[in-house]
Amino acid sequence: MAFFRFVALILIVLGLMLLGADVVSMLESGQEPALRSLENVWGMFTATGVESFKLWLAEMVPGGAVEIFNIILALPAFAVCGAVGILLAVLFRERDEFA
Repeated sequence: MAFFRFVALILIVLGLMLLGADVVSMLESGQEPALRSLENVWGMFTATGVESFKLWLAEMVPGGAVEIFNIILALPAFAVCGAVGILLAVLFRERDEFA
């Protein structure tokens, strides 16, 4: 349980860091807010990772599931990391044994 609480903390902090990076980029450019998608952030770390994953996914799962993964990859990265972190934090919180 402690491991999942730690992972939740890491994901929440990562979400806040990604949100901060988006805000700083927006302030530097002076343009409209542009949030980095999960696909963009993943693409920063590897050149062919996202496209390879999409090709592999198209072969392995039915068409409807591919669309769901494409929607998830298009979401803002801070929202995905933060939401998963909060969900894990709620699910694996320390419970009071006497309540």
